[in-house]
Amino acid sequence: MVLVDDQVLLRKAFRVIFDETEDIAVVGEAGDGAAGVRVVEQTRPDVVLMDIRMPGIDGVEATRRIRSLPVGPHETDAPRVLILTTFDLDEYVYAALRAGASGFLLKDALTDDLLAAVRAVASGEAVTSPTVTRRLIAHFVGDAAAPTDPSGRLTTLTAREREVLTLIGRGRSNTEIQQDLHLAPGTIRTHINRIFTKLDLRDRVQAVILAYECGLVPR
Repeated sequence: MVLVDDQVLLRKAFRVIFDETEDIAVVGEAGDGAAGVRVVEQTRPDVVLMDIRMPGIDGVEATRRIRSLPVGPHETDAPRVLILTTFDLDEYVYAALRAGASGFLLKDALTDDLLAAVRAVASGEAVTSPTVTRRLIAHFVGDAAAPTDPSGRLTTLTAREREVLTLIGRGRSNTEIQQDLHLAPGTIRTHINRIFTKLDLRDRVQAVILAYECGLVPR
């Protein structure tokens, strides 16, 4: 993990928390976006904990650059970014998610929530609260006319995959989808991976938005 925040004391506090875990190691730190991108290029972490408001290059642009880094020969994706923000109404959150962030975390989050968010992002999950997911839907879908699928993207999905996408759109976790459909965890992961590949989706946030846009989930 790499920590990017212009507040030295906050970086130190986070580092203390992560140093006490067995499965999360901090491999670098930076005090601004430009330095953060350089550190990430050098260390290639799984996750970057990124402040959103910093002097010079902010967290949005730094996220965009990190997510655009070439994927290494032993990697399946560019380093994932978890955004740090003071308020969940921060106008930069939407921009950061569009730039490729896997979610956001409030700076006053509890230690357990912080660790859970980092582990979730490292495993490929998106981290957003239900309230922000609803705002994202409203922001991207807005007051458009009846939901449609003009490009026919959903026609590439099997009936089971459409069912899984619908449940993702309703905010169900993998465990909940497994219980709803009475399927094994590995089977659920396989369905989700195929959905993301077929529809060219980056994460669950994009999947939720698509589910609403195409009418799989009522607005």
